[in-house]
Amino acid sequence: MMFRQEQSKVHCWKNAEFIIVLRLDGAVKLVGDCEKFVGMEESVRVSRRWEDLDTDILVKIFRCLDINQLTSGVAHVCSSWRMACCDPLLWKTLDLSAMRSNFIRIVSEPYVYVDVCSEKKLTRLLKTSLSLSQGNIRTLIFHFNLYVSHEQLTYTAERCPCLRRLVMPAWNRVNRTGICKAICIWKDLDSLTMPSIANPRYLMEEIANNCKNFSELKVMGPLDNSFVATIIMYLPKIRVLSLRCSMLLKDTLISILDDLRNLEVLNISHCLVIEMPPRPSRLREFVTCMKDSCIMCQRTRNDEGLMRWYQYEEGLWKADKVTSLSL
Repeated sequence: MMFRQEQSKVHCWKNAEFIIVLRLDGAVKLVGDCEKFVGMEESVRVSRRWEDLDTDILVKIFRCLDINQLTSGVAHVCSSWRMACCDPLLWKTLDLSAMRSNFIRIVSEPYVYVDVCSEKKLTRLLKTSLSLSQGNIRTLIFHFNLYVSHEQLTYTAERCPCLRRLVMPAWNRVNRTGICKAICIWKDLDSLTMPSIANPRYLMEEIANNCKNFSELKVMGPLDNSFVATIIMYLPKIRVLSLRCSMLLKDTLISILDDLRNLEVLNISHCLVIEMPPRPSRLREFVTCMKDSCIMCQRTRNDEGLMRWYQYEEGLWKADKVTSLSL
């Protein structure tokens, strides 16, 4: 099914059998022959109104919309459309990976200043999305350059308590109290993608104490012996670990292989690693790539293990050879 938007605010979904023409004033028309739609704009003759359209059909249509269209457009047309916008099928995932903050870097903490309009836009989007989702969000994805505040994070956590997968934004504006409060709420969390953090101990401890089903961790950034020791201490039962595009010391990698006894999948592709140890037989999957010809490996070396994702293609940071961690 394809989504198409005309300048006349006519929204169209079509497949081989029919077209659904949906206008933001509530008018609906089903067209049986796709060819008949060519050139139709504001002159579309209304044959049905929104009162007659089944909620299940609305939900299927709304699944074609992006988050901005869903929260700022159709949800405010009428009560019937808003009710359809609250359907759990639309809110399994809240994907904000295309939304970035408008910011400048500053010399003092939190080292970034976020534009007021950018801040208000995110707050408005979160409030509307979390109201419509009614606690049904299971996966929450932030762009790594979306500078969420600790107030915004805790507000989100309180309204989607059943979260299972979290892709964290940059840490700059999230304080210790904010992330710990959120983790305490997310008892069902089993997967976390996070930027590297200077003091990981309190975060790993909070996950260990509250998230009993936690099994997947992806760290984007440097990982030293202290960080790995913290993972081993607090999350010894994790099954999937991705350290893609970072710098690893040999001793650090050996500690991972020796001490994380339940580990099944380890991704160190494009990592800057010195003296690769042998693969342990217990791993179901050991993902590596350290070819001189590999562009990603070259970038990791050039960035000295601290990938500057903002310099590269948009969306590249989302990739991962571990399917369950790829976005």
